[in-house]
Amino acid sequence: MPAGKLHVLKQLDLSRLPTHIAIIMDGNGRWATKRGLPRNLGHKAGCENLKRIITHIYDLGIKYATFFTFSTENWKRPQEEIDGIFNIVRDYLDEDAEEFLRRGAKVVVSGDYTRLPPDLVKSINNIIEKTKDCDRFTLNLAINYGGRDEILRAVNEAIKQGKPISNPAEFSKLLYSSDLPDPDFIIRTSGEMRVSNFMLWQMAYSEFYFTKTYWPAFSERELQLALIDFQKRKRRFGSI
Repeated sequence: MPAGKLHVLKQLDLSRLPTHIAIIMDGNGRWATKRGLPRNLGHKAGCENLKRIITHIYDLGIKYATFFTFSTENWKRPQEEIDGIFNIVRDYLDEDAEEFLRRGAKVVVSGDYTRLPPDLVKSINNIIEKTKDCDRFTLNLAINYGGRDEILRAVNEAIKQGKPISNPAEFSKLLYSSDLPDPDFIIRTSGEMRVSNFMLWQMAYSEFYFTKTYWPAFSERELQLALIDFQKRKRRFGSI
């Protein structure tokens, strides 16, 4: 979509957007509970909002986006809720495969998704294969992902290769996100003020934004307000 057709707040400078934005989508269950709905309806509403926000990020011209979809700690939830989340993710990937291709969007995954149900693994492999040559936008879904697990995996891979890692750039190549730049901007919804084991290595110089809004209610306008806040900051990367 051409930038001229976007509904953009006056304060947002489209020439100074982050290259990579990452979002911890939190509050689906609480959003549903406050409305007297089953938690899985909150996850379904969260998925619909994920589609809207991905489209808006794409239309703004941001190149990379990572969404925390299912953490290694989420296995502790009731099995019914876990199954519901997996069904929603599988349906989303299957139904929107052609849309990703049309937009030139590559889908990649951070996390050990091979532990997921076979039908979901098949859907993930299918969308990764179909979109592997797309280069306009990269969507990274963190599924069965944990930052500590990712670092341990990378350390073990370095040991397996039998060579010392002499600098951070070499270590980064062993991470799930090796083909992505580190996130410039990380957003967490629902009012929680923590990172919850998300991209622990990659966030070294990320800017953070916390909002009390539950994920299903996090709108395109609120995303733009977050980006305006990002643009007001001076990123020093350790300098004065």
